[in-house]
Amino acid sequence: MRDRISQAIKDAMKSGDKRRLATLRLISAAIKDRDIAAQVDSTGQPSGRDKISDAEVLQLLQKMVKQRRDSAETYRKGGREDLAEQEMAEIAVIEEFLPKQLDEAETRAAVEEVMREIECGGLKDMGRVMGVLKERYSGRMDFAKASSIVKELLK
Repeated sequence: MRDRISQAIKDAMKSGDKRRLATLRLISAAIKDRDIAAQVDSTGQPSGRDKISDAEVLQLLQKMVKQRRDSAETYRKGGREDLAEQEMAEIAVIEEFLPKQLDEAETRAAVEEVMREIECGGLKDMGRVMGVLKERYSGRMDFAKASSIVKELLK
């Protein structure tokens, strides 16, 4: 993952794509910040880790996408379509490094399958359903969407 991002930065520099380069540098800087934070634990002692795992990088990228979607929505509400489009362009670059996201139908099928497997009996089992989904589909599923599907199916 880190190698792909580094190579993408080099390619963007060669091609002169300033918007893409800026976004890739933001990604790289965010990863480096998390790497530095991972070097110490909550008490300030060395943790023995020099960098975050690929799974944590995926979570970071997903968070960056979510932040940009929220910003784009805010800009649109404020009548700043130009800034919203800039945020959407950044999302497109970030999503290149994320696994393919499940669409609505695939998400619904996955939710139904997990609910059958764990013999979901009601809303009390929602936490278990979401836990299994996060374990199996981390990085590939919009869990807010999955949560609303679980609630809908449990009604």
